[in-house]
Amino acid sequence: MFTNLVLFTLLTLPSTATIPITPKNTSGIAGEWNLLHDNLGISPMHMQLLHNDKIVMFDRTDFGPSNVTLPFNRCRYDPFDPVIQKDCTAHSILYDLQTDTYRPLSIQTDTWCSSGAVLSDGTMVQTGGFNDGDHTVRTMDPCDDETCDWVEYHGYLSERRWYSTDQILPDGRIIIIGGRQQSNYEFYPSSSPDYFIPSLNTSSFWLDFLRGGTVNEAITENNLYPFVHLLPDGNLFIFANIRSVVFDYKQNHVVKRLPPIPGDDPRNYPSSGSSVLLPLDENGPIDPEVIICGGAPRDGSRVRSFARAIPTCGRIKVTSEDPNWEIETMPIARTMGDMVILPNGEVIIINGAGSGTAGWGNARDPVTRPVIYHPDGPPNTRFSVMQSTSRPRLYNSVAILVTDGRVLVAGSNPNPFYNFTNVEFPSELSLEAFLPPYLAKEYDPLRPEILSIDVEVIEYRKPLMLMFTVLKFLKLSRVTVRIIAPSFTTHSLGMNQRMVVLKEDKNVSIVGDLFMKTYSIGVFGPSTAEIAPPGYYLLYLVHAGIPSTGLWVKVE
Repeated sequence: MFTNLVLFTLLTLPSTATIPITPKNTSGIAGEWNLLHDNLGISPMHMQLLHNDKIVMFDRTDFGPSNVTLPFNRCRYDPFDPVIQKDCTAHSILYDLQTDTYRPLSIQTDTWCSSGAVLSDGTMVQTGGFNDGDHTVRTMDPCDDETCDWVEYHGYLSERRWYSTDQILPDGRIIIIGGRQQSNYEFYPSSSPDYFIPSLNTSSFWLDFLRGGTVNEAITENNLYPFVHLLPDGNLFIFANIRSVVFDYKQNHVVKRLPPIPGDDPRNYPSSGSSVLLPLDENGPIDPEVIICGGAPRDGSRVRSFARAIPTCGRIKVTSEDPNWEIETMPIARTMGDMVILPNGEVIIINGAGSGTAGWGNARDPVTRPVIYHPDGPPNTRFSVMQSTSRPRLYNSVAILVTDGRVLVAGSNPNPFYNFTNVEFPSELSLEAFLPPYLAKEYDPLRPEILSIDVEVIEYRKPLMLMFTVLKFLKLSRVTVRIIAPSFTTHSLGMNQRMVVLKEDKNVSIVGDLFMKTYSIGVFGPSTAEIAPPGYYLLYLVHAGIPSTGLWVKVE
């Protein structure tokens, strides 16, 4: 009965051993676009995938009426709203990936240019906004019936949070950083932490770095929506304008000042570049790297100057003793692009414009072709250009990864209100899906399918086993197990997005049954909460560069 069993050991292979599967060594594979809905009723500028495969989307409440009505005669009343004081239409929806349907949700305060994160129990937390929403916290508990909706806590935030950034922390709380005219940060929940932060008050804490060092780096220019990434040592990488620091939020102390990104061109809103923390691989020394791509030149943030977008990406090893930026040129200059980590560890850059900057009518030359960045490739050969969509996605567009490996794209409203006529770029209500090259049919024989996982919860440093099947097993390719924290995406920033490649259990070889085409692999849970904060993740098994469909897991 064991005649079909064989043992494959990967211990003799280098950690980078793989068979590259990219568009440049295949026959014309450059991804595929699918239109899912032509009219969602709203034009999303914020989007978050939840662990029950439902997606929260919302725009803002001072747009004027949307194209979807609130049920049960619910309306929003705001006598101070400059556009509409009584609004009986929805500005948020809950989209179900499994049924391809959506239903309206109710938001009572303005969410324009707000931020968000997901707690370890799966609750979505959404912070700040504009006007009556700037001190508000909103929460939503995922549900599988029709009962869940937004719950709003007015006046919860100690400061006005408009264009701020949220980051989930190892202890499960959220740090809320910056915003317009806010050189400070606070926490949700706001209860006192176990550690002491030197400050003049107990609710928000001064962050002098956000003030900038020169007039050109004033808080009102390009320091909004700072790029924030949690580092494996528990500190934060914070980037604003052209400068970045490693920051100890527990002691309110700058640990390290990194060199300015070359070129003197700002990357944050409204220049609107994008940033990701590249995948953290626990199979070797972790040297965290951040990449920042695109944006608009310093003089390009002037209204309707339509300067050419920044064509470069900067990549830096944050914790190196002598960190320096490695600069590469993208195939397409881009501002307002969204960067999404794909299950195989590559990064897609999607949406945006070739000239101009963020804001109403401030951009031209829509960039309809995504590019994929291959982090492990040689410098200056890391980009592949993908298939084009027919729909421009400019200001207030969004993109997220979903369970099956597609990238969902929505939004684009470069107008102050919903406007579908007599404008160059009408408000966009559609929902599209981009299928990266790894979803092409010709890779189906290499595509693994996860059959089972032997734990209900992934615990830190504890072993786990996965059973999987694959039609054509390539024993010389690297097989990895990866977890991805889905992002809260808005304004070209994917907050809390991160990937961890789990450590292989070297005492467990990959065991395969050639007849049944089934195999098993052993790995360990993340080493620390600093590497992977507690919460829900999408788990993917990647074989020969081709990922499985994702499986929701909880890390704690």
